[in-house]
Amino acid sequence: MRQQDSTDDGRGRSSAPSAGELGWDDGLYEDRDSEADRRRPPRRGPAPPGGRERTRAEHGMAGKSGGPAGARGDRDRPGSLRRRVFRWVTLTLSLLILGTAAAGYFYYEHLNGNLSSDDLSLGDHKLDPSDPNAKGQRPLNILLLGSDSRNSERNLDLGGSEGDAGRPPLADVQKLLHVSADRSSMTVLSVPRDTRVTIPKCSDADQDKVFPKTVDKINASLQHGGPGCTVATWEALTGIPIDHFMMIDFSGVVSMADAVGGVPVCVDKNVHDPKSGLRLKKGTSVIKGEQALQWLRTRHGFGDGSDIGRAKAQHLYMSSMVRQLKAGTKLSDPGKLRKLAEAATKALTVDHGLGSVKKLYDLGKDLKQVPTNRITMATMPWEYSPGGSYVVPKPGDAEKVFSLIRQDIALDGKDKKKPEEEPTGAAEDADPASEIPVHVMNGTATGANAAVPGRAGAVSQALQNEGFTRALADQTPKPQVDTRISYATEGQRSNALAVAEALGVPERMVRHSSEVEEITVVVGADWRTGATYPAEAADDGADEDANKAPDSTESVNGGDKEGCMEVNPGYTW
Repeated sequence: MRQQDSTDDGRGRSSAPSAGELGWDDGLYEDRDSEADRRRPPRRGPAPPGGRERTRAEHGMAGKSGGPAGARGDRDRPGSLRRRVFRWVTLTLSLLILGTAAAGYFYYEHLNGNLSSDDLSLGDHKLDPSDPNAKGQRPLNILLLGSDSRNSERNLDLGGSEGDAGRPPLADVQKLLHVSADRSSMTVLSVPRDTRVTIPKCSDADQDKVFPKTVDKINASLQHGGPGCTVATWEALTGIPIDHFMMIDFSGVVSMADAVGGVPVCVDKNVHDPKSGLRLKKGTSVIKGEQALQWLRTRHGFGDGSDIGRAKAQHLYMSSMVRQLKAGTKLSDPGKLRKLAEAATKALTVDHGLGSVKKLYDLGKDLKQVPTNRITMATMPWEYSPGGSYVVPKPGDAEKVFSLIRQDIALDGKDKKKPEEEPTGAAEDADPASEIPVHVMNGTATGANAAVPGRAGAVSQALQNEGFTRALADQTPKPQVDTRISYATEGQRSNALAVAEALGVPERMVRHSSEVEEITVVVGADWRTGATYPAEAADDGADEDANKAPDSTESVNGGDKEGCMEVNPGYTW
């Protein structure tokens, strides 16, 4: 349920609760598995005094539910280029995060009243959080969304026509921000808005409506109940558990662009794109306001005129902005800082678990730990569908990128395991098989595919046939893309390796976890049949290039100060 966190001050005005009432001590990740956070029922009875929940019309969710019929057709309507401005909106979220972090407790209670929140996930198959590393640190995954809502006069002024008012919005910008468990690296992964995917069944309590599973462009997922269905779609597509989301609309983008005060960008030739209005001289220019908007919506003037060029321009803009914010060049003036904090909190809709300035402050501190040169901004490998009306994930390469993120491996190829971190223990040091307790769970369900019945029982029986007579099946569903064998203590590692050897599971899929008490096998969606792990899956990741992103992955490094956009020769002056 979408809400704005505010209470009455006794004078008929809305004011934010105190820091104590909002829970100053609440942790950044503790709400990830909360059912209340994921799906809150509609409010019954009167609203709290002075408080109110924002309506869907105010947040761009008014109108009919849409679904496939509500999505944009393959043929663009007039004004569609202006809608595409939202391909860049979440690029400003790095500003939001870092700026709010720098503000700290400044104007805390008022800023809390600005924030709006909504349910994290509306899907049936919710992934468990990412496993922590040996030190108990957990990766963080945040979905950044840009809505093309036209449900306010300001948003209509910025793009679209009067006929767009009330249309269920699309999520035309979708980027996953992945922060490594040790906070040494960050990956920002974009998925093109026209990517054809399976949108899972989503249940929206606000509308008391269930949206059936369907196949459509990924931007239409927002019309299936809100951002919680887009989160469910990403989890189904990538197998990556999403901890939080942030969503921004037209007016929020403009206010954030104004608040930052300008970002330097570079072009290798004079450029003029009549469709976006962008006109710049060769070299570096500082852009803000409408000009920043023009930069981020320009497609034809960059590269080959495709979305690849536009995505690169967005990544260069975001990288430049992050470098400025980390250097503090935009955060030294208290007046500008206040404007930035106001713009950031008013612009956002977040999940309930991130719905306070304290949570954003903690998040900002986390992100500031990442060195700029370890930030990689990439686009999912994709290819055109037959006919070219939409795109699809590039077979093999897209899943490789998703797998690297699931394994918490940076796309820049700079992750190296230190010798002292190498695990000890070997299968030959294990206890007798009959003395090793093993817990087996079925994780074969994904958003696109139902669970394979009986997988936990089949694998536990296979272990018993190998002498592991204490192997037991647990029928509790635990959706997981990759098969995993976890152990609780270093003393159990040798036993876990013996279990892996019996099942043909590669050693790289055996991990320490603070989430288990005994050796636990989760049979993932990558192992839907058979008593032993598939040989072809076991071979994946065995070569020296296993931890490198495929060549088809377009990427930009956050520390590259020399990046300059290549101008399409037909758009120079």
